[in-house]
Amino acid sequence: MTLIRKILVANRGEIACRVMRSAKARGIASVAVYSDADAGAMHVRCADEAVHIGGAAPSESYLRIDAVIEAAKQSGADAIHPGYGFLSERADFGQACTDAGIIFMGPPASAIAAMGDKAVAKRRMIDAGVPCIPGYQGDDQSEDVLIAEAKKIDFPLMVKASAGGGGRGMRIVHNKTELPDAIASARKEAESAFGDGRLLLERAVTGARHVEIQIFGDAHGNVIHLGERDCSLQRRNQKVIEEAPSPVINEDTRAAMGTAAVKAAQAVQYVGAGTVEFLFDPARAEFYFLEMNTRLQVEHPVTEYVTGLDLVSLQFDVAEGKALPLTQDNVTLSGWAMEARLYAEDPANGFMPQTGDIALLEFPTGAGLRVDAGVETGDQVTAHYDPMIAKVIAHGATRDEARARLAAGLRDTALLGVGTNVRFLIRLLEDECFAKGDADTRYIESNLDAICGEAVAPDALDIAIAACVSMAQQQGQLLTGWNSRGAQFFPLKLRLGDQLFDGAAKIDGCMITGRLAEESCAIEIVSLSGVRLTYKFDGRRQAAIALRVGNAIHIKRDGASFSFEDISYAASSGAGVSAGIVIAPMAGLVTGVAVKSGDSVAKGEIVATIEAMKMEHQLKAPRDGIVAEALVKEGDQVAIRAKLIVFEAEDKS
Repeated sequence: MTLIRKILVANRGEIACRVMRSAKARGIASVAVYSDADAGAMHVRCADEAVHIGGAAPSESYLRIDAVIEAAKQSGADAIHPGYGFLSERADFGQACTDAGIIFMGPPASAIAAMGDKAVAKRRMIDAGVPCIPGYQGDDQSEDVLIAEAKKIDFPLMVKASAGGGGRGMRIVHNKTELPDAIASARKEAESAFGDGRLLLERAVTGARHVEIQIFGDAHGNVIHLGERDCSLQRRNQKVIEEAPSPVINEDTRAAMGTAAVKAAQAVQYVGAGTVEFLFDPARAEFYFLEMNTRLQVEHPVTEYVTGLDLVSLQFDVAEGKALPLTQDNVTLSGWAMEARLYAEDPANGFMPQTGDIALLEFPTGAGLRVDAGVETGDQVTAHYDPMIAKVIAHGATRDEARARLAAGLRDTALLGVGTNVRFLIRLLEDECFAKGDADTRYIESNLDAICGEAVAPDALDIAIAACVSMAQQQGQLLTGWNSRGAQFFPLKLRLGDQLFDGAAKIDGCMITGRLAEESCAIEIVSLSGVRLTYKFDGRRQAAIALRVGNAIHIKRDGASFSFEDISYAASSGAGVSAGIVIAPMAGLVTGVAVKSGDSVAKGEIVATIEAMKMEHQLKAPRDGIVAEALVKEGDQVAIRAKLIVFEAEDKS
């Protein structure tokens, strides 16, 4: 048995901070590694020491095995925790740690290799007697063989990357005509994401639920499971909301799935924390092995809530050579837990990732609420990494209590400066189908417009609030007695993205009137304390959070948030973007330019692609026209709002 005295966390963001909290509770010193982009990041501030390992791109820093090992040696770390993502499921990384005499807080490299290849893993599971979905996982990867095997499986079916995870290289195919394109695009994405273009085919299970089992093994041959998590609410195969237990699993099925998960772990001599993922078919009450994640999962807090266990602390125990402190008979589940992933993205705009400075970040507190965050007020969300800001987790005696508590917690979350998916998450939690426990893995995609709802647009009330916070924070006093402008309207022009809101406001003591187009709105200021504004409107006392930083005005009210740029007195408004320009919606890497000068394009035609935050985004022509100039080429790094494609002026004759 070897006691760990110093741990290096080979990751960033909320998981790095999470591991460091458990380390600190055990009296273990922590070491952070960071890239150029993360020099001032929260995980660096949380650590006792920090070592710089390279450039902003993951390939130049967090994916560099040599740099991470050298940082561990330099800092004198006894062990390395890989977190999730990056190097966490790289067998060569685990082996490199072992070769360097450093404890790897994950399973043996052999287990990672065995389960990291989905095709190999599936063959092992079939041999171990674990139920698997009918499909093809052979070595012959020619298109002809894949097409022939697909016909045997029948449609619909899934084309999946054999390596990696996270939904990359995965396509659903409904008929044979879609198959060649699905194979080509899945292979291309798999090669780009994992350096491995091998594919497997599986029968698509309609109405399926994604149910996974948390397992734990030690070096003494003990393996147990800690119940299930339901992760069926997904978008583009990325989990959105997770819960434990599952609303569709009974005691008998839980026991059967747990037994199968333990068999899967034992088949590869698994040690440490892992997750065995299954597809559950409610119509047949049958489950099938999907894959095994050989690491701690993003959604592990819901299991911690219902079991009362600290899974990271258990990882430390096992890594130090101790036996698991409990047996299967000791595992009990209490209550219900749900987790929502808070992302910097705009659901109303195709879930476009958002970047920028966080002007204010406040999370809910109280009984049954937990937040695992990787950023705080003053931090920056960049385009280099995954846009997840935090996980908000709630626990209750029942599913409805946990669901209501989580929705309330999200309403109390305030993030100004960067757009988020918080409103989308709340609508999802309050959706009738989800509330009944009936939402399957395709539910979000099938009902996306209804769940997203109409985009919330600023109105005259927001103009009035903007006037209040703008004048109060510029003058350093409350509005009472202000009369420098008398009762006259003054211009208040605000820009929100590419939209210009040409409004006006009037201040008369504690009364503020906002005007936008033909709409006007009068509010009475009750108090303005810091960023918290209380006002009377429409006969009711209401509240908002509002903050001005430079020319930026941030407002949160009624579950909606806006970050305006005040251009009221700019020399030139420069508002918006003409219909003849395609701009970068975020900072990122140009991965393709499909047009050149002189090309004719139709409205909606793809003209360029940008990759940011691990996702590729298609940019489309704003109108029919002729390309005047392409200002970028493939491989260029561009800033947000950079001009990419310019169209010739429209002929108004």
